[in-house]
Amino acid sequence: MTSAASNRISRGIASFLGCAAVFAACFAGLVAHADNPPADAIGVIEGEAITVDGPMSVEVVRGQVKTILRSGSDVHVKAGQARIDLVEGGQIMICGPAHFSMLKAGGAITLALDSGTIHAAIGSEVSLNIYTPQIQAHPISIGNGAEDILVGLDSAGAMCIRANKGAVRIEQQLTGQSVLVPQSGDVTLANGQVESLRPAQGHCACAMQSVMKPMTTGTEISQLATKEDLKKKGAEIKSPAPQEDPAQSEQSDGPVYQVFMPPLHYDAKSKAQSDFDPNLIILVRRVRVRPTLIFQGRVDGDPVVAQGSGPASVKTPPTPQKPTEDSTWSRVKTYFRKLWSPST
Repeated sequence: MTSAASNRISRGIASFLGCAAVFAACFAGLVAHADNPPADAIGVIEGEAITVDGPMSVEVVRGQVKTILRSGSDVHVKAGQARIDLVEGGQIMICGPAHFSMLKAGGAITLALDSGTIHAAIGSEVSLNIYTPQIQAHPISIGNGAEDILVGLDSAGAMCIRANKGAVRIEQQLTGQSVLVPQSGDVTLANGQVESLRPAQGHCACAMQSVMKPMTTGTEISQLATKEDLKKKGAEIKSPAPQEDPAQSEQSDGPVYQVFMPPLHYDAKSKAQSDFDPNLIILVRRVRVRPTLIFQGRVDGDPVVAQGSGPASVKTPPTPQKPTEDSTWSRVKTYFRKLWSPST
């Protein structure tokens, strides 16, 4: 083998090794990016009917679109349930309708609950603080065990707290009063006042779900209509249209009033805006003129009398005329007639 051939082989091997090194570096960067999410990433949210405003990111994992909450995300759960799989581990279930915001700083997660019920199942390494307008709730681990708490807030200001695993410290943000709810404790308080703390059972309810319903429905394959479907559709088309109610038609014939207001104007220089002139308001009345005479019903003519067929009339034979008696004058006429007749 010549030196030129060996140089070419060496350059080829060096090029291959260089490409392999570049590919390995890119792959390692992608894996590191996937394994190390951004510092402000909170977790993946899934739900039936949710809207997310503010910072977030969208990724496609195994053909499914995943929404990742980040610090400052504002979430509305319109109906049903939603679930957040935290980056540090653990889950937060939200039962709607609910509205909340999430922040993350220094690894600590802050959830500002405006309405709804949340069910948090986290480990002792996750720092979670739940804020309402007047109350702060902080779960406390017992013996570095898991934490499982429920916190709910309705529109009337009533708040419920239940500690399934671990304890919950409740603190009034204005007065600084604090109360510790022990494990298996279930309490309620009204209007954010710690003095109104009362034991209650069953007020907080939000069960964990391992599988969430997808937000979008699956693809449906259309099928040809059967004979029964065509017959039903034809019967629906042939069905007569509903008749209009005469009472409604009479009401629609009434007068219609329409008010035309003068155009509004705004003067930025004046402190108080002037009112519009009432004389410029126009009232229009629309009516339907009816005729003077209105005929209702049906007009019939004179009744026709049917001629009844009676029994056939029997013809009476004519009465024979009685022979008139011969008078003197008739005998004279007969004589002269015979006298002048050519036969005589």
